Amino acid sequence: MSDGGVGDRRRSTSGRSARVTATADDAVSDDGTAGGAPPGEWRLIREERRPGPMQMALDEVAVETAAAGGPSTLRTYRWTPSCLTLGYHQDPDTVDWAFCDREGIDVTRRQTGGGGIYHDGVGDIAYSIAVPAEAVPGELLDCYHLLCAPVLDGFDRIGLDVDYVDEAFPELYRPACYLRELHPAHDMVAADDGGRVTADDGGRSAGRKIAGNAQYRKRDAVIQHGSITYAVDAERHLGAFADPPVTPAEFRERVTGIAEIAAVDRADAVAAFEAALASWVRASDGATLDADGSWTDDELARARELVAEKYRDEEWVRSRPTNRS
Repeated sequence: MSDGGVGDRRRSTSGRSARVTATADDAVSDDGTAGGAPPGEWRLIREERRPGPMQMALDEVAVETAAAGGPSTLRTYRWTPSCLTLGYHQDPDTVDWAFCDREGIDVTRRQTGGGGIYHDGVGDIAYSIAVPAEAVPGELLDCYHLLCAPVLDGFDRIGLDVDYVDEAFPELYRPACYLRELHPAHDMVAADDGGRVTADDGGRSAGRKIAGNAQYRKRDAVIQHGSITYAVDAERHLGAFADPPVTPAEFRERVTGIAEIAAVDRADAVAAFEAALASWVRASDGATLDADGSWTDDELARARELVAEKYRDEEWVRSRPTNRS
């Protein structure tokens, strides 16, 4: 994953999406900032509470629908119960399975790589965007910045200055995604006081991680999903991993949440991100939006199949990367 040229492609200072353009090749505007939503038919599926395996299955279904010529999907979702998602190639021995079982924490895998993420049932706000591959830039960095534009707008709407980290921060603990090296392409940091993200003495963004984003491509479509931290529970996050050499205090020095730096309740925060996603599409002359979208019966049936075959399957979730098909 390249980080070349990130500094020149960051969002505009207003935090709002740049002009919507008509084609994937034009999806990054002339000044290097991400443009609006690609044209086409879109649906917004507002926050649903479901178990983690079903949420990951629905992300995969959204990709299949977009690839098959159906609508592109924007959605927010909530983890019920709380869930640890492992990166696609993550070693299952990095998980404290006894802790997760005792605490009632689901464990599944994502199709995206990286480390594990503890998604708290209250403290995590999840989103995903599924769109045909031909509608977005082929260059990974440009694709990230196009699809992250409404996420940054959502933070602006609740009064937080959030931006891409300027350069890589050192790794603290590789199995945990939020404690890996922070990457300028897809990791977002917030100012500790809720004000502007400013440069520290080394020229880096001074702030703590508040959101991470990841992508994968499947059947001619792209999905980007992300974890936005509303509230930090460092003890449970670390407890889900096997003997992490990081204390809760050290975790909090790296990670922050919306509730810590803004007087915004969770429902209002979710509504702000949903409004930003909708506005991103509505700004495009070539896009239509069903703002109260839903899954079809066939999609839900397909998702249940994927849960049984993969996302809830013990062998698939707990197998070592080299042994999993």
